[in-house]
Amino acid sequence: MGAMFDLQPLLGSDELNPSEPSSPTETSSDDRLFDAYSQAVVDIVDRVGPAVVRVETPPDREKRQRGGTGSGVVISPDGLVLTNSHVVQGASAVRLALADTRTVKARVLGDDPHTDLALLRVVDDVSLPAARLGNSKGLRRGQLVVAIGNPLGFESTVTAGVVSALGRSLRSYSGRLIDDVIQTDAALNPGNSGGPLVSSRGEVIGINTAVIAGAQGICFAVASNTASHVVSEIVRHGRVRRAFIGVAGQTVPLPRRLALALGLKQAFGVAIASLEPDSPAAKAGLQTGGIVLALDGEPVTGADDLVRLLGGTRIGVATSLTVIAGSELKQIVVLPAERLEGQGK
Repeated sequence: MGAMFDLQPLLGSDELNPSEPSSPTETSSDDRLFDAYSQAVVDIVDRVGPAVVRVETPPDREKRQRGGTGSGVVISPDGLVLTNSHVVQGASAVRLALADTRTVKARVLGDDPHTDLALLRVVDDVSLPAARLGNSKGLRRGQLVVAIGNPLGFESTVTAGVVSALGRSLRSYSGRLIDDVIQTDAALNPGNSGGPLVSSRGEVIGINTAVIAGAQGICFAVASNTASHVVSEIVRHGRVRRAFIGVAGQTVPLPRRLALALGLKQAFGVAIASLEPDSPAAKAGLQTGGIVLALDGEPVTGADDLVRLLGGTRIGVATSLTVIAGSELKQIVVLPAERLEGQGK
């Protein structure tokens, strides 16, 4: 039998004796703290809750798609609604169940699978309560956030947590990386997709999009600044425009001797595996076998970097690529075109 220890001396002092009640001052301070937290969550829900909707998609037999439900948030009184791309599933029309029990019809203005966002427009002539998109760049780790949505059919469910991490990358359903994703421990479940992640100021700072299966407290939301860009592009152009130069590449480590000889600090680049005929890259003189290191001075250490940097603002704008060609470092100027559906980088 092991040795026995007398624990009573450890509990003898007033400070460590659990039977002694806390002082009235400590108790009232804790009460005030919890009351303030509770009131903050209640205020957030009161402000944003009426703008949260349930998104219902009808089944499509031709496309062999089953109907489904998710969440969305109204971002303008005239009926613009943000949700996830995977919630609308390519549908052209959906039905929205409002927080006040009304049901309205909406059409899909635009769908961007690469950021897992979609923008809807209510077609009925109604005025809707709307939430405001905030600036996700102002977020800090540990900040209080609230998620509102319709998980597993339970309408207007509220969960609270904190911002766990910022600047995450998450691969979308299209296979493209979504940058600047917010990680939170506010509980999300199927059906929360498309609903808002809300700051303590009552601003939508993210659109809830994914959870890690089997994990607890690891959930993700597309940042509101990304959502604002997508909304602007869809309203103006009906789609999110991205640039295209016509290369297929793969991430490769740089040969150490070559990197030392050229004075390079980065360890990886993108090797050009093939070029599309008559593409901007081919016209600029890029050749297979070359290694792209940077785009307009921004390091390119992987294929995803190249995809990320070729945004819509570069369409038709002279863009400089830093490339290793043979054993030389060259600057090659390309004029990106707009990427069409199905095209590569």
